[in-house]
Amino acid sequence: MTILTEWETKISFDFDAEALAEQVIIAACEAEGCPYEIQVNLTFTDNDGIHGINRLHRGIDAPTDVLSFPMQNLDTPADFSRVEECVEENFDPDTGELLLGDIVVSTQKAKEQAESYGHSEKRELAFLILHSMLHLFGYDHETEAEREEMEARQRAVLDGLGITRSDG
Repeated sequence: MTILTEWETKISFDFDAEALAEQVIIAACEAEGCPYEIQVNLTFTDNDGIHGINRLHRGIDAPTDVLSFPMQNLDTPADFSRVEECVEENFDPDTGELLLGDIVVSTQKAKEQAESYGHSEKRELAFLILHSMLHLFGYDHETEAEREEMEARQRAVLDGLGITRSDG
């Protein structure tokens, strides 16, 4: 597994955010039964940085907490049955890893939300990375049923890691 990490902000955490990201990404892959080694690009930015990306790619002129840019077009969530049909596009030729996609997190927004929700910054960052990973695996939350499924998956993975909302 390769996590290509970029820091485009000086706003950081008092814990190892990259180690937490790796832990969450591994747990997400295991929970979703991903049969491949994966590659994920992870960018930490601030509210101004994510605001610009959100405006450019989604047409939303406001900062957000996390953005996901999947590289796989899975027929159904976590269905990897067709990714080998186009090896040249879906896998890194040097490592053989499945190119899963990009995650962009506003560390500033994560800190704001942790305080607002009354839990730890570690819990908030883990949640945002996991939420984004599920989007990379093809999940969405446009309907109530999709939202419930994503929430259940998020809860199961975070609980399995011992990262709960009560972490404060």
